[in-house]
Amino acid sequence: MKIAWRNNVEFYLVGLLLLVVAAFSVLMPDIFWSVSNFQSVASQMPVLGILALAMAMTMLCGGINLSIIGTANACSLVMAWVATSYPPGWISALGALGAGAGTAVLIGLCNGVLIAGIRVSPILATLGMMTLLKGINILITGGSAIANYPDWVLWLNHAQWFGIPLPLWLFALVALGLWVLLEKSPLGRAIYLIGSNERATHYAGINTRRVLIQVYMISALLCAVAAFLMMSKLNSAKASYGESYLLVSILAAVLGGVNPDGGSGRIIGMVLALFLLQTIESGFNMMGVSPYLTMALWGSLLLCFIQVRGMMGVSRPG
Repeated sequence: MKIAWRNNVEFYLVGLLLLVVAAFSVLMPDIFWSVSNFQSVASQMPVLGILALAMAMTMLCGGINLSIIGTANACSLVMAWVATSYPPGWISALGALGAGAGTAVLIGLCNGVLIAGIRVSPILATLGMMTLLKGINILITGGSAIANYPDWVLWLNHAQWFGIPLPLWLFALVALGLWVLLEKSPLGRAIYLIGSNERATHYAGINTRRVLIQVYMISALLCAVAAFLMMSKLNSAKASYGESYLLVSILAAVLGGVNPDGGSGRIIGMVLALFLLQTIESGFNMMGVSPYLTMALWGSLLLCFIQVRGMMGVSRPG
């Protein structure tokens, strides 16, 4: 029981979340518990949450994906071009979504081949892909935005189900799907094994190269989902959108219990970490605190969390 408690990252996250909620409830109860605050959190979490899950997928197997923002913007620009170039209808809708998914698969395949096939370091491969995609995105669009989408794109951001915004339901569905994939499927078990010891996993008969390629393709597809949510929320697509999400997605993954060296991490921890970060950001925004101070607090929170884990003896598996 003691060992399980020591390794229960979710326990600490729930405690921190309760402390943050209690503090903001005392400081500004009327504003913090307002409907507008909950709507603000619900509208911001899906995009960041899905990007953080895309990052976590690669970190679980000991890698990283620095190209998530470039991938999301590339997919959004492709979908935006299709959506605005053809008459509204289900054919153009399917074409736009298919084009975005196809772009994501191609980018994920390139990352996977570089990392698993050519054996380029994940940080170098995805850094190069990030730079390449940003350059292509700016070159094609000239740095301008593609806007004025048909109603079927904007509908997602405004739709609600039982009073909860549909993008939040979509994030929950994606998180649930990844939980099933990681906890209940052979691919999920292979991902954790590769993160713990890739060479031993290869000698055990698992095709580690194929698994790694699949991981980076899944990560890119998640970026395409986040891209569509950004399109619906902002009613535009641009090469420079969402750049601040990169570091925050890494922070959310590590804070949620994902080992940067791979091999451990759970979806529930990620979700709790996202709620914690969004609650802090929302509370600080209502208090008029500088966003730079918020970033500094996130960094301090991460350092304190790592220190607590180290003191409790939580280390790399295997």
